[in-house]
Amino acid sequence: MSSWRFLQLVGRAVPRAAASPRTVLLSRPCVRAMSAGGVPTDEEQATGLERKVINSLKKGEDPFNVRKPKSYAGTKENPHIVPSINKQRLVGCICEEDNSQVIWFWAHEGKLNRCPQCGAHYKVESYELPH
Repeated sequence: MSSWRFLQLVGRAVPRAAASPRTVLLSRPCVRAMSAGGVPTDEEQATGLERKVINSLKKGEDPFNVRKPKSYAGTKENPHIVPSINKQRLVGCICEEDNSQVIWFWAHEGKLNRCPQCGAHYKVESYELPH
């Protein structure tokens, strides 16, 4: 079928479809059950662990320790705080701001730990997950 013939057929069908009474039913806006109250938010439909996480974030807590840690001086009086669910944790220290080398060492709970290169102090504190 040539494209010209196709356009002629479509051209005849469109005015007929527009004049038929069925189009009155099709032209009404579609009504959904959720449209009255809107789409539920994440808070409204969250359950289980996700709900616990959302509630703890609303309280200002950091349930999985994903936020940027607070800045500490790294001195003996004000050491960097390292949260850990174990008695020890592997810590990486970038001693200088422009340095790309990371100095790795183990920090243990109950004592002050120092970076072997720059001497910054670190303190491991116990941390419990919300579940």
